[in-house]
Order: sequence, then structure tokens, then C-alpha cells
Amino acid sequence: MSGLSGWIGYGASAADNQGVIEKMAGPLARFDGHAVQTAPLARAALALAAPEGSALLYRHEGVALALWGNVALRDQALLAQAGEQGLGQTLVDLWRRAPQAVCEALHGAFALAIVDEKSGEALLATDRMATFPLSWRLAGETLVFGTTMDAIGLHPATPHEIDPQGLYNYVYFHMIPGPATVHKHVQRLQPGYCLTYRQGRVETKPYWNMDFTHGEGAGESFGTLKEEFKSLLRSAVAEAAEGTQIGAFLSGGTDSSTISGMLTQVLGKPAKTYSIGFEAQGYDEMEYARIASRHFGTEHHEYYVTPDDVAAAIPQVAAVHDQPFGNASALPAYYCARMARADGVTRMLGGDGGDELFGGNERYSKQHVFAIYDRVPAVLRKGLLEPVVFNFPAGDAIKVVRKARSYIEQAKVGMPARLETYNLLGRYGAAQVFTDDFLKSANLGDPLACLERDYGRSEAKTLINKMLALDFKITLADNDLPKVVRSCELAGMDVAFPFLNDALVAFSGRLTPQQKLNGTQLRWFFKEALKDFLPMEIITKEKHGFGLPFGVWLQGHPQLQALATDSLSDLRQRGIVRPEFIDQLLGQHLKEHAGYHGTMVWVLMMMEQWFRQRPQA
Repeated sequence: MSGLSGWIGYGASAADNQGVIEKMAGPLARFDGHAVQTAPLARAALALAAPEGSALLYRHEGVALALWGNVALRDQALLAQAGEQGLGQTLVDLWRRAPQAVCEALHGAFALAIVDEKSGEALLATDRMATFPLSWRLAGETLVFGTTMDAIGLHPATPHEIDPQGLYNYVYFHMIPGPATVHKHVQRLQPGYCLTYRQGRVETKPYWNMDFTHGEGAGESFGTLKEEFKSLLRSAVAEAAEGTQIGAFLSGGTDSSTISGMLTQVLGKPAKTYSIGFEAQGYDEMEYARIASRHFGTEHHEYYVTPDDVAAAIPQVAAVHDQPFGNASALPAYYCARMARADGVTRMLGGDGGDELFGGNERYSKQHVFAIYDRVPAVLRKGLLEPVVFNFPAGDAIKVVRKARSYIEQAKVGMPARLETYNLLGRYGAAQVFTDDFLKSANLGDPLACLERDYGRSEAKTLINKMLALDFKITLADNDLPKVVRSCELAGMDVAFPFLNDALVAFSGRLTPQQKLNGTQLRWFFKEALKDFLPMEIITKEKHGFGLPFGVWLQGHPQLQALATDSLSDLRQRGIVRPEFIDQLLGQHLKEHAGYHGTMVWVLMMMEQWFRQRPQA
């Protein structure tokens, strides 16, 4: 993965700052080993580590720029200028004229930092989907930043301090929604956001927002959109595959199959594809990956993850994340990327983003069904339906009545809180999980406040588009992208996401709500447009993915049991989780339903493993 780090507003000389920036640069390349470049100034410094072709470090007369990513300039005048004087100087000149214009000019996945010690100004930015993360902290007049928070904690002005709210939100979401982090005073830039720094003051604001206006209007014909979509998709895959030894994740789902098939077309030869399987009933999807591979003629590679693999990789997966991260799919993603790296592949293509752009998540159709209730006249709902359903004699014993009650109860919960109706922490109860002292330092309403803030940020008018906009942030930027990017970093692998190509993202905004969710039919346009490309078994299969059978394996694997028990035993000493809850979780709960309660074991175990990798935390 690599990345960048640096600061502005601290130091006495470039020589003095060299040692500090070298220390901060240490975490950037600790897993993938890319060469580190540094640019120390008297009152600022930058460090950068990235694969060749993805790194630009520029320094001239008190100004330094670090750009990490695979970016392009679409503006012809800027392209010409960059050809004459170099990309670094071109971007600095543009920044001086119009800071936000720099971000708008860059297309692709990137993290950017510009510091000018003479004027006391700086700019930080991440791409439109926050594919490449960038965190920051202001301490007095010193702005410290990095693509890993570990680098920020190594600066003398910004030592880390754990934020209990971050830990609470982690257990609630199994990740920590930005802009907050697990560290006090450290924040992450949101997707499509930039930060400007002037003489000790900072301001963050969006330079890009998803535009649904066109799609929520008249829309366009299916035939025209279909051909444009396939052309944009092919271009996005070709751009992501350029100049590298390329491979693709292939789970057998719609998105990974599409990317793998398009990659074979682009290359003009069988693409290298990689799949992970599990020897556990109900979890193995390898047959669908084989169907896709046969259909497109890919050079396919498989690996079956074992419980021993899980036990061996848990500490490593915890270590590569700069804050607690509980998505168990990170582990199979790591083994998949590691298999490809051993095969000589240097960049993997992931299918992430397809669901969030084109309407593929099951919750979209479920919420559509709940929203129907809102359209029933209030007088009918409150005067007839609800009294009949909730006062029906012996209703608890009648299945159809119980279902009706459950439906109405959920439908009456407003969005986006309704998305968390079955939240795991909510089911246990925060007071049953956390100690009293810990709960005094956390706001239990903060998780839903985070959702409401992000849900309300979109200007979309329709339910499906408001959910998609929320998922760009919560599902992609906070969860799925860190999972894949960090897992690939651990394997020494670069990764790209063709569906998140700027042109494809903009195209998806032009689709009508019905083209994304046709009644309860998910991703209608996508499947119709590709039904002559994808095998029918893939189009009609139920969504699955790289789910990990951790809870099931935990029941019968001594090494996993020992690791989980040891981790949760140490966690109970931190005063965060009630010891009696841990006892109940490892005893009664797992015996009752290993798959369900195993998720909480994983979340708590990964939190403890993250603490162990960072003794200073």
C-alpha cells in the first residue's frame, strides 16, 4: 500500500527535521517495502513511499508536494503544461491560483499533500471515494498528517491517546466511521474532501459530491445507456490494468466476474484470477468462481483457507490496520492477494463498488418494502391496521400476525436508524457488554448520529439514491475499501477498483432509481446490460462473498479456541468489556449459535489483537 506523511508548522531547520520525517516514514513501507523518499524543509516535511509510477515527490523553494496514486489529468491545457514543466510544478501553480481546483483536476485514486512553509499554507486531499485514506491532527499551529495514523503518532507534537468513543463505535459498526478515529483529536478526510491550512487554522470541505440530479429526472433510454456503460467499463478495466502484472479477485459474484471477464477481453489473453474457498458447509462459493472462469477462459487459481491459516494470520491482519477493524473478510482477501503475489502479480483488480453504484445490496430491496408502509394513509395505519395487528387475540401464537407486527414495528423506525434494527451490539445491549466506567466515557447515541449526519448529507431525493450515497461513505470508504487495500498491503500487493473509476461513478448517477432497484429486483440495469456477457448462473445467484466461517471453526479447532480465549482474557483486563459478558459469550452464546455469536468473538478478539500490536496504545 505505502503512502505519505508529513507536517507543517513545526521545526527549526531541514537538518533537524530529517530525523523526525524518517521516523514518521517508517510505518509507510513496513509491509510492502517500497523505497521511501523524504523532503524536509525548515518548518515542514513530507515523506512518500509507493510503487514506481504511483509516487510523485516534488520540492522547490520552500514548497513540497507528495502525490500517491494512479492519477490522470483530463484537462488538455494542464496536460500540456505538465508535459513542459512537470506534473509537480503544474499542480503547485494550480494550487496557488485555486486550491480546490487541484483536487478537481485529478482523476483516479490518490492522496495529496502540498505544504508551503513561506506562506504557512497547506492542502490535503483524498480521492472521491477515499480509496487512499488520509488522516490529520492539529496540535497548536502544527498540522500533522499521514495515510496511516501510525505515522501521526510518531511526531513529537501528536502522540496518540485512545478515544473511548472510537472503541464504542468500533464494537457497534465493526469499524470506526470517519471522520472520527480511535485516537483523540485525529480525524480522517472524508470521500471527496480536502483540507486547507492557513497559519494554524484548518478548514475541511467537499470538492466533489455525487450528482443524482440527472437520474432522478427524465432519465435516458436503456439502449443508449447499455452501450455507453460497457464502453466505460472496458476503459476503466484497461486503465487499471495498464503497465503492471495484473490479476483479479474472483469470488464468483456479479462484480468480480464482470471485472475478470472484462480483463480477459482487454488483455486479449486469459486473465489471471484468484479465488478463496472454505471447507465449511454453506460458506464455500468456489463453484461459482469456476463457472465464471470457464465462461471467460481465465487462468484460474484457488486456495482453500484452513482454520490454521486463520489463527496464523489474525495478528498480522490486526497489525496492518491503523485502528481496530473487525471485518472478517479481510483475512480471505489477504490470502487471495498473497496467492497472487507468489504468482508474480503486482496489482489486483477488485469488484468493490458495484453494489453501491448500481443497487446490489439486499438491504435496498428490504428498505423499499418497509417504505411502502409510509405511503399508506396515516388514518388507515393508525385507525385500522395497527389496532387490528397489535390487538389480535393470541397474536403471538400466529405466524402471520407475528410477521405483520415485526414489519410494522420496523417500518415505523425512521431512516437511517432502520438499517440498524438488527445491530449485534443493540441485540446484546450496551450495558450488558461494556463496563459501567467505560460507558461513562462514551456517547451511546453517537453511532446513529453518525449515520444520520452522513445520510442527510446527500442531496438525493429518492430512497435508493440516499442509501447509495450513505453506502459510498459507510460501506465503501469506512469498511470495504480499507479491508481490501490493507489486506493487499499486507501481501505486498497493489490494488485498483475499476468500478470506482470517476467516469463510471458519474455514469451511475445518471441511472434512474428504477434502473437500479426495479421494485425489489436489485441492480436491474446492470444485469440487463450484461446478460449477454455474464453467465446466467452468476446473474441469478444469491449474493455471498468471502464470508469467513470463524464461529463454526471456533467450535472444533483448539488453536483458534486458544487464540480467542487468550485474546478475550487479556481484553477483560482493560476495563472495556464486562468479564461476565466475555464468559457468557465464550460459553453459553457460542454453544447456542456459533455463527451468530462468533461475530462478536471476532470483533472483540481483533480489538485486543490491535492493542497488542501497539503497546503504546
